[in-house]
Amino acid sequence: MKILGIDPGLAIVGYSVIEAENSENILITSGSIQTDKTKPDSARLFEIENDLNTIISKYQPDTAAIEKLFYFKNQKTVIPVAEARGVILSVLEKNEIPIAEFTPIEVKQIITGYGRASKEEVAKIVGLSVKYKTLPKLDDTLDSIAIALCYLRNNLTVEIK
Repeated sequence: MKILGIDPGLAIVGYSVIEAENSENILITSGSIQTDKTKPDSARLFEIENDLNTIISKYQPDTAAIEKLFYFKNQKTVIPVAEARGVILSVLEKNEIPIAEFTPIEVKQIITGYGRASKEEVAKIVGLSVKYKTLPKLDDTLDSIAIALCYLRNNLTVEIK
């Protein structure tokens, strides 16, 4: 089974594809979609749509796990992130990929056993949980791996209707 993990954002969308094979979780790919801040939001959202379609076409994931918005400290970024999530959810639906959503606290709880775990603690568990050549340095990409692992550990699928 291939799981596409997604950490949504307008400036950066972190993504990863993990293949669960027997008892191993193999990191097939990970990276980020980084949009140009000088372009209008509509162009940036279109870029996210196009790039995500390319990733889906290339890796053919069976399901997707995406971070859910539930609280945001920075009120200036909540709407652009929500817009990016909308585009991402639409692309996943168009490609008929089942979707599971997890809040940041749920991801930390499922990955580390503690909902207020630090990024460093999450990164350590991610490093121990997947087979990889090198783990990404970018937080958004690392978060996407944690989100995909969260799906595997929870073993559930919640479809958006």
